[in-house]
Amino acid sequence: MTYLEDLKKIVKINSYTKNKAGVDNVSKYMTKWLLELGFTHKIFKRKEIGNHNLYTTKKTKGKKILLLGHNDTVFPPNTFESFKEDEKYIYGPGVCDMKGGNIVALQALRNIYKKNKQIRNIDFFLVSDEESGSDDSKLISKKIAKNYDICLVFEAAGKNLEVVTARKGVGTFNIKCKGKASHAGTSYTKGIDANHEASYKMQKLIALTDLKKGTTVNVGKVEGGIGANIISPYSELLLEIRFSSTEEKDRLLNNLKEITHTSYIKGTKSKLNGLIQRDVMQENQKQLDFIKELEKITQTKIKTEHRGGVSDANIFSSCNVITIDGLGPYGLYDHTKKEKALKSSFEQRIDFITKTLLYFQK
Repeated sequence: MTYLEDLKKIVKINSYTKNKAGVDNVSKYMTKWLLELGFTHKIFKRKEIGNHNLYTTKKTKGKKILLLGHNDTVFPPNTFESFKEDEKYIYGPGVCDMKGGNIVALQALRNIYKKNKQIRNIDFFLVSDEESGSDDSKLISKKIAKNYDICLVFEAAGKNLEVVTARKGVGTFNIKCKGKASHAGTSYTKGIDANHEASYKMQKLIALTDLKKGTTVNVGKVEGGIGANIISPYSELLLEIRFSSTEEKDRLLNNLKEITHTSYIKGTKSKLNGLIQRDVMQENQKQLDFIKELEKITQTKIKTEHRGGVSDANIFSSCNVITIDGLGPYGLYDHTKKEKALKSSFEQRIDFITKTLLYFQK
């Protein structure tokens, strides 16, 4: 398990999304290791965040496969930068989300290169901003998606090594309400209360939640007003939507517009801003057929699961690429200082990915 030494090297580098130098330092290691396997390297340079990196191989007849990962983590400098291990687990920032997954992919590629002395039709894309929503890298992802038949994503596996076939879509929006200020004591009726307007909108928004359909609307932040003796001239709602189908996404977007443009308090005006950060990843028949093929290739029974969280798998899936996520190791407590990954799951995942990729090298 010498690959764990490589994992240790990159885990001990702080690669918080906003720490460009740290993210790029992780990229240097990954680049060195992949160039040793014959990959060609293309850098998408960025000033404020880490560079995105696309590693490519020679293309011949056959399925074109993209391996997908990210080099950034959620931990700011000097908060969680250790690496340790015991007989069962390894501990550290990114051991499961998702430096550990990147190492699984890397080691499988090493196995293929050792056996065949070459790798073809397999590319590896490592982005630097996944943890902050991939607002920059998703433009590249959408552009290159057309080049691939299959996308394998190395986010953490499920408890029983489930792969992920569906993820909710997510969007973040704000609604700004404008009213009119007046003195609450001497001119109460001359004011137009934006906070009151926002309260009606908030109730309407939350009512859009449909748990049976996997749809949630969360108004996570409310701001407004000047003081207790002033009728509020403005208010703002910050909200997130999550959805498990395109139909639900459309329903939410239509209702967001309607709620925004309806004045529940006469005289108020409101404006909606925001976007869908990642579209829904829906389970589909081509994907399920591919999983059946993988079961034959690897002689493994593959369990599947749906997740409420999002990843860059959403992007490639929405571009009609056959996408399987959750191919990294099994881990616990990601996004916390207790993050850990199961050692045995690395061996299992590396073996599984090696068999899969070798099959498509024929």
